[in-house]
This record gives sequence, C-alpha cells and structure tokens, in this order.
Amino acid sequence: MNDELSLPPTEPVAEAPLPSNSTRELFDRIVQQVSRIFVGQDELVLGTLVALFSNGHVLIESVPGLGKTLFVRALGRVLGCQFGRIQFTPDLMPSDITGAPIFDMRTQEFRFRPGPVFTQLLLADEINRSPAKTHAALLEIMQERRVTVEGVGHRLQRPFLVLATQNPIESEGTYNLPEAQLDRFMFKLVINYPSAEEEAAVLAMHSLQTDLDERLSQLDTVTQPEQIVEVGLRCADVLVDPKLIQYVNTLVRRTREWPQFHLGASTRAGLALMQGVRTLAAFRGRDYAVPDDVVELALPALRHRVILSAEAEVEGHSVDQLLQDMIRSVEVPRL
Repeated sequence: MNDELSLPPTEPVAEAPLPSNSTRELFDRIVQQVSRIFVGQDELVLGTLVALFSNGHVLIESVPGLGKTLFVRALGRVLGCQFGRIQFTPDLMPSDITGAPIFDMRTQEFRFRPGPVFTQLLLADEINRSPAKTHAALLEIMQERRVTVEGVGHRLQRPFLVLATQNPIESEGTYNLPEAQLDRFMFKLVINYPSAEEEAAVLAMHSLQTDLDERLSQLDTVTQPEQIVEVGLRCADVLVDPKLIQYVNTLVRRTREWPQFHLGASTRAGLALMQGVRTLAAFRGRDYAVPDDVVELALPALRHRVILSAEAEVEGHSVDQLLQDMIRSVEVPRL
C-alpha cells in the first residue's frame, strides 16, 4: 500500500474567490478599495452604492473639482463594470446619447451604432446644461434600461447606474430638469467641500506626478456585474416590519401636507426609500431594517421630489431644513 501525501502549493494558483458569507463584507471591501484613491465623501460613496444595488440612479449636486469623475472611474474598476462619461452641452442631441443608425457602404444597409449610454456606470456630467429634448432621451433609458431607435429596442447591460451631476452655483446657460426626470433619480446627494484633514490627504495623494490610469489599475476588482445583480436581488429579502412600512408611508404623505411645500413627493419616493432601506440594512450586516435606516436615507430620497411654495422661497427656507423639521414631526415606531 503506497499512500502519498500531496503537499499544498506554496503560492496560490488562482485568485481567491470572492466572499459569499455576507453583503456587509462585500460592501466593506468595495469601500476599502475605493478609499485607496478617493478620499472622504462618505455620503457620496454610500448613497451611490445603495442606489447601485437597489437598481436606482443618483443625482449629484456639487461644485466642480471634488473628484466625481475619479470616483466613478475607481468604482468601475473595483466593481468590474464598464465606465462611460457624457459631457452635457447646449448643443448635445439625443442621438449623441443613444446612438443612431449609420449607413454601411460595405453591406449597403443601415446598422445601429450604439451611443455612450451603452455602458454600466454612466457619468452624466452637468446634465442641466442640455435642453429638455436631450433630457427626455434619458427618461426611457433610466426607467426601462433600454434604448429605442427607429422602433427597435436595444437592451442595456445590467447593472446600469446613471450618476448625473449639476452645478448649484452657475445658472447661466442651464435648464431646469423636468419633474418627471427628477423623479427617476432614486437619490439626490448634495456634496460639500471635504474637511481640512480629508483635503490635506487629497493634496498629499494626488499632487504627485503619477499616471492616474496606472494608479487605478492597482485597485483590486472585488466583484463582477453578475454578482452585483445577484446581491441586489438578495437585498429584497431583508425584512421590513409593517410598522416601518407605515412610517415610510407617513413620511412621504406628510410632504404633500406640509405648508411650506407646493408639491409633495410621489409614490415612487416611497418605493425608492423602501428599496434603499433594505439595501442599507444589508450593508450594515442585518437581515431586517430599523427606523435609523429610514432616517438616514429620507433626505436623499425626498429632497429632489418636493417643491417649495412661493412664500417659502421668498422667506429663504431650504428644502433640507424643512424636510428635517417634517421628519422630526413624525413619531418613530417602536419595533
């Protein structure tokens, strides 16, 4: 009887498999990798990831120069997703986004040339600089995840996340986004300047004369598009107590009754908040949601879906402050 012992190899022969024990571990790994090149802005990172795993989109309001493009590129590298960017300008046409048929001289027939929207992480930079007809081109794309050109539908690869940015300072040459399109965004994130410590870290990290593409290539890819879709479906299994559902419903309906709001939030706001709460609970390592999850996501989910009354605008009220007052007026359920 000749038994031989097989010794394990001294070096791994393949890349270690991705962790499958918890959504929280995956979330922590994504954040850890992104933070290697993108400093701070925790609200932006968390809100974007919650929207991505909840099948939503994000509207970002911030001044230029805070690293939004760098963040999306780093996120695409870490998630293993394709990245695309569209710079919105006043002369941008819908076909510049969706693509259009072109005549192929070789085959003597038209064929569809996909536009830059055929990606997975799409940065729509300064979206409010284009007219309404260009905004409308994104409506079907954001809601249906497909492009229809010449009566033919073209499916987009999932996951598909639109991160649209707008500058709150400059108003010259900009167009207000239609309410119908604003409602398509799951969250609106307002990004401010980093803290003194974070800005000092940015200066130390990115003032070196190094190639950015090379630095991005050093980030580890911790997941793949198929896994993102799968984890997103698992987040739907997070338990939400009926009292918490009623709490979300009361918050949304209260916006329609609040005296300083001319227009309140739609039912889609409640759906976005419910989906986000489930995903956030999974990121926190729980299989059940708590009221703190609702409170944390209420502002991003509601701030772009309400319109101030004329009196509130004249008096200089801010949407965020009024929403915070409204949220405090609703009794938090005991679970």
